[in-house]
Amino acid sequence: MDCCCRARRLDLVIAFFGRLLKTGLEADRVVFSTLLKGLCHAKRSDEALDVLLHRMPGLGCTPGVVAYNTVIHGFFKEGQVGKACNLFHEMAQQGVMPDVVTYSSVIDALCKARAMDKAEYFLRQMVDDGVVPNNVTYNSLIHGYSSSGHWKEAVRVFKEMTSRRVTPDVHTYNMFMTFLCKHGRSKEAAGIFETMAMKGLKPNNVSYAILLHGYATEGCLVDMINLFNSMTRDGIRPNCHTLNILINAYAKSGMMDEAMLIFKGMRKQGVSPDVVTYSTVIHAFCKMGSLDIAMDKFNQMVDMGVRPNAVVYHSLIQSFCTHGDFVKAKELVTEMRNKGMRPPDINFFHSIMQNLCTEGRVTEARDILDLIVHIGMRPDVLIFSLLIDGYCLVSKMEDASKIFDDMVSYGLEPSNIT
Repeated sequence: MDCCCRARRLDLVIAFFGRLLKTGLEADRVVFSTLLKGLCHAKRSDEALDVLLHRMPGLGCTPGVVAYNTVIHGFFKEGQVGKACNLFHEMAQQGVMPDVVTYSSVIDALCKARAMDKAEYFLRQMVDDGVVPNNVTYNSLIHGYSSSGHWKEAVRVFKEMTSRRVTPDVHTYNMFMTFLCKHGRSKEAAGIFETMAMKGLKPNNVSYAILLHGYATEGCLVDMINLFNSMTRDGIRPNCHTLNILINAYAKSGMMDEAMLIFKGMRKQGVSPDVVTYSTVIHAFCKMGSLDIAMDKFNQMVDMGVRPNAVVYHSLIQSFCTHGDFVKAKELVTEMRNKGMRPPDINFFHSIMQNLCTEGRVTEARDILDLIVHIGMRPDVLIFSLLIDGYCLVSKMEDASKIFDDMVSYGLEPSNIT
């Protein structure tokens, strides 16, 4: 049953449970715990509750704290906070005392729901009941406060954690680093990174990724690459996410030689580029106007079995429109539709047309109107207003008047802007 549960085969778990009962074997707490876990994994916590409160006692098996914890956690995962809290109170009434897992599960769910006052209440109750909080408990509170921007409260919880002689782990330090990097304080995050190492904790891939991203966001590329080099020296193999951070940082800074050096070296390090990698590289080449290289990378990703997402298609379509290749843009929109993907919306084309009209390239902006009609999209008032404004800017009033007439023929009412 346990193997079937870990394989997420609830049907087999239930089948084996039924066979166990038919053979007259005793269904003990271990058996029921596996059944409850299987039901909760399958998001059937209501059924698990019925087993807990009725089936178990009916078969002479008194539910213990593990059984209650399983169902409480299941309700939280399904977002049924009320039912989870009701069961928490029910277990105490049944004489089953909550343990550190129970309290930590409740506190974690409340923190994720940003109900920090309630989470603190349960922490106090936990301590009053003689249950000692652990890393999981305090990490949930620190994450709750830091992710919602309450730095001082996160530090306060950290101090309480250490005063109770609960040792912070790598995850604890990673959360503080995440907060600092998100707020442009990567130098302070580096201090925490060094503190972690001094305390004998080995930074993991996540730790390095957080600080690398912080450096990249702030444009500290020298610090970024120095950290990356120390990461490899420490024997930590970079994963795809880590390498994507470097590629994106170099690409945004216009350093495509450096970006492509990392891109080309990925497979040598046993890392396969993913959709984010290709999206970053394709977008960078599109911005440079190197559409041949961008399409080469697009074809490469398809050949490698990496499915292009909307971001990839949008980068290419925008660039082909901007460079006047509307045939290729139409092909890509059609390809998106054939793959069941939603094509760019009207706002996407607004932006391109506005840029073209601002540059005086109104004829090409007019071609985008044809593209919009061709792909079965209905142009709106803003599309026509942009074209009218564009023709007025280049003093082609007859063309502007014609566009105005076209707008009316579409059954659109001119706006004040028009």
